[in-house]
Order: sequence, then C-alpha cells, then structure tokens
Amino acid sequence: MEAGPLTGEFRPELLSRRGETLAWLTALLSFSAWSILSFTGRLVLSVVPFMSFFFLFAAASISLGNWVDRSTILRLDENGVGFRNGLRKVYLSWSQIIQIQVFGSKWGRKVRVLGKESHFDFRTLGELTMGGEVKGRMGFLQGEQILRQMLASSGLKEVEHSDNNVYYART
Repeated sequence: MEAGPLTGEFRPELLSRRGETLAWLTALLSFSAWSILSFTGRLVLSVVPFMSFFFLFAAASISLGNWVDRSTILRLDENGVGFRNGLRKVYLSWSQIIQIQVFGSKWGRKVRVLGKESHFDFRTLGELTMGGEVKGRMGFLQGEQILRQMLASSGLKEVEHSDNNVYYART
C-alpha cells in the first residue's frame, strides 16, 4: 500500500534556551561591572565597553534566532509550499519552484527553495552531540520527507552534484 503525498504544517525542532539565558546574564554582568567601575571612579579599560556591547549584540542575536525558530512554519499542500518565520512569508506553487539547492552540513542538510521572485531556506534534522551524547536537535524532524515531497511535486530533477551539494532544476 503506497502512502499519499505528505501534506500539513511542520515546525522545526527547537534548541534549549539555556544559551540565550547565559548570553543575557553575561551581558548584564558586563554592563554591571562597567557601571560599578565608572560610578566608583575607577579606571575602565577600553575593552570593557567593547566587550559589554559585544555580549549585548550576541544575546540579542541569539534571541532573534530563537524567536525566528519558534515562529517558523512550513506548510505543504496539494498546490504548493508555504513558509513563514516571522521575518518572511513565502508561498510557491509547485510550478513556481525553479530550483532546489541542497547543501551538506554537519547539523542537517540546508535546503534552499528558489522561485522566480522569492525563496526560503530550511534544514533537515540535525543533532548536536557532545561526547557521543545527543545534546540537542535542530531542523525539521520530517525534513528529508519534506524535501522528497517537494522534488516529486515540483517535477525537478538532479542537474548537478558536487561534494555534499546537490542542485535540482527543471530539465
């Protein structure tokens, strides 16, 4: 018995927010140290403000990335594929997809779906390991099935294969 086409809404696996919390605490501590040194009249090395703003930028970047991941939805239906992540919203019918690029990666394969006027990227499932133990997962659990469905429904064929990268297009 053959399964029907893969349809529905899919969300990526989410990483722990522990790193985000640590980044914000580091930024807070560095700004606190800078403030205490300044208010007590002590010498503040020029590296202290630089590092404080660096930690603030890193924390904000991590928070933005986590927000984007938590807002991401990929939807497959009989007519096409939709992608939304809080920063971009794309819908491509199967005939509008002109190319799919797949890039090998240590943490799940990166898939770029290109239409004539828009595109989006997603990752297949990847696992973060330390000492042989899985510490986190990222990307779409069904990422490989989503990729296969997109290739089948759009009618794209492999046109180039180099190293871990594969390009699909209309032939």
